[in-house]
Amino acid sequence: MEPDGTILEASLPAELPILTIDDMVIFPHMIVPLVVRETDAELVNAVVAGDRFLGCVTRQPESEEAIGEQPPLHRIGCATQLHKMLQMPDETRRILIRGVVRIRIDEFIATEPYQVARVTVLEDIEVDESDEEIQALKQSLLNTFEEIVELSPALPEEAFVQALNVPDISMLGDLVVSALEVSLSARQEILESVDVRQRLALVHKAAHEQLIRLQAAHRLSTDIQEEIEKTQRDYYLREQLKAIQKQLGEEGEGEEIAELRQRLAEAELTEGGREVAERELDRLARMNPAAAEYSVVRTYLEWILELPWLERSEEHIDVEQAQCVLDKDHYDLNDVKDRIVEYLAVRQIKPDLKGPILCFIGPPGVGKTSLGQSIARATGREFIRISLGGVRDEAEIRGHRRTYVGALPGRIIQGLRTVGTSNPVFMLDEVDKIGADFRGDPSAALLEVLDPAQNDTFSDHYLEIPFDLSRVMFITTGNVTATIPPALLDRMEILRLPGYSDEDKMHIATRYLVPRQRAEHGLRARELRITKGALRRIISNYTREAGVRNLERAIGTICRKVARRVAAGETGLVSVKRDDLEEFLGHQQFFHEAAERITVPGVATGLAWTEAGGEILFVEASRMPGKKTLTLTGQLGDVMQESAQAALSWVRANAQAIGIERDFYEKSDIHLHVPSGATPKDGPSAGVAMAAALASLLSGRLAKGDVAMTGEITLRGKVLPVGGIKEKVLAAKRAGLHTVILPAENEGAVLDMEEDLREGIGFVFVDSVDDVLTAGLEPAQQ
Repeated sequence: MEPDGTILEASLPAELPILTIDDMVIFPHMIVPLVVRETDAELVNAVVAGDRFLGCVTRQPESEEAIGEQPPLHRIGCATQLHKMLQMPDETRRILIRGVVRIRIDEFIATEPYQVARVTVLEDIEVDESDEEIQALKQSLLNTFEEIVELSPALPEEAFVQALNVPDISMLGDLVVSALEVSLSARQEILESVDVRQRLALVHKAAHEQLIRLQAAHRLSTDIQEEIEKTQRDYYLREQLKAIQKQLGEEGEGEEIAELRQRLAEAELTEGGREVAERELDRLARMNPAAAEYSVVRTYLEWILELPWLERSEEHIDVEQAQCVLDKDHYDLNDVKDRIVEYLAVRQIKPDLKGPILCFIGPPGVGKTSLGQSIARATGREFIRISLGGVRDEAEIRGHRRTYVGALPGRIIQGLRTVGTSNPVFMLDEVDKIGADFRGDPSAALLEVLDPAQNDTFSDHYLEIPFDLSRVMFITTGNVTATIPPALLDRMEILRLPGYSDEDKMHIATRYLVPRQRAEHGLRARELRITKGALRRIISNYTREAGVRNLERAIGTICRKVARRVAAGETGLVSVKRDDLEEFLGHQQFFHEAAERITVPGVATGLAWTEAGGEILFVEASRMPGKKTLTLTGQLGDVMQESAQAALSWVRANAQAIGIERDFYEKSDIHLHVPSGATPKDGPSAGVAMAAALASLLSGRLAKGDVAMTGEITLRGKVLPVGGIKEKVLAAKRAGLHTVILPAENEGAVLDMEEDLREGIGFVFVDSVDDVLTAGLEPAQQ
């Protein structure tokens, strides 16, 4: 029974039984099998017994309103003709129906025993098939449908052929949409569209969306298939390679690769590190062991596998314990130890703290390196130290690229490999002595290492894999800050470690140095004793320094000589007294000579700061007949020469007030000399000493022998503040001086000093050079 649509529409009754469908929309010309619910059995029996027409309407979603009081059905459905019914053994019925025409439900005229409604046939709004836009839309829809059929395994090729041969363009949309995977709401919208142009557009949109989904699924499937084929091909080739190697007698190499694979499987690596290691290991497995690159790749893999990517020490921070460790290991340095404990306290509260980078600045031998070791002990971390003194190659920090022969990672990565954890205390020693040349600037490479904002992705040129340095506690040390590049200095917090006083050195020698040197030389307390008087003489006459390094060497020398006696069979206690030091250490090296050197006018005692601490500085002035010439000797820097010029200008401008001739310079040459001529000197703080030496020379007033002075002068005679006050005061104490003349603005620095440092020293704070001359020179003789 194959009547055309026109005949069916003409014979379609005005009242139809209505079959409700839940999950499907039926279109005209669509043949659909359905399983009939038991509640609809009576309806199907009546249709079979009658004219076999029934209306199929899709149920609306529950959120939508029903039509009046009737069940929630869409108004638009499809009139269908029942072609066949089968009674199944389980009493269910299966029917085969064919869509005929769109209908609209006008009203329900019966609901029992099944629904019957009065319906109206919906006529299509026809279009001109010769219209170019319609033809283009039709062709595009057919092309899209053809691609869908090719990509979809569920659609046979005959589906496109059937669409290609549809005689009526109004049927094309219904045929295509019935084959597509479209949502129920979209299907209902297309069914309700009686405008053929609009219907084709909606079907074309739905078809295009399905094509995109199918293409994406096809690409994914293709990628998966290619990956499977590649894996199978690699396995096959690898097995062939094993067989070839076995025939060549190279089967031992397979064991080496297997060992590396086992180590890689057990290693704790980052995701990026594991990916690179697996790729390089695959390259190595395919490589001939005799190839030059084989050892390069093997070394590279060894570095990756041995680095502590995720391994870390179990950090434990106890502020009280840290304070005890620092106090036990270091005498004095209270300000520095307080700052370290504060830093550790913040880390205890906030373990993920980033920065700051601590930088210990101070003269040699004051305990900068040992402070880093104490921090490691207090936190339970490992300790690693590298010296940057004299480093001029950027590759020392970042490493060499693997293209270079003998390439290796930089010192940072090498240090982490040595220590075996990713969170050690890492000390960068002598950061102020980094150089730069044509090979790059190492200090620039350190910027990334020491910047908490970016060192979590530090890239070494050799590894070329980001390494997380944010868990490392970096500490730097140096003697001065002037030679540290500003950008690098900005990333660090400066903690200054001043030199020790003689009293500090006595405590350090008694508590730390003597017991340590005695133990290192195999001596016991009952075999060697160094009296306090001997220690004081070693400090004042044999080792004049800011730190205690030479003091420890002197104690070590005594221990070696005593050990020699013990090894020769001598027994008993060796007590080293003050008068015994020449026997063990030779003649004394330093003398309290400051007062003795000022015996004539024209000599003044200044104070200077050096990398090794404070020093006294003698300024000598001499006058001779000549032609207004100023001669400066003693390896003076530009700033110090300018201070000498300023001092002379002030003396000439104030000659009458000082008590000297106005025209003293007209027929004279002045020579200023600063002894220790082989030692370069610079800085403005010797200005007052130069002015005092010139005033002493020209006025004939002798400078006071137990007075030292420091400060910068101006042409107006103002005395400006200078730095390094504590170190300079210590130098004055070591030289046996009792009075120090300082700029008035440096009074606060003196008040911040410990009481024992100020003990025995009288301080005179001055604002002008006149005050300096009053306090530093003997009164003029009447």
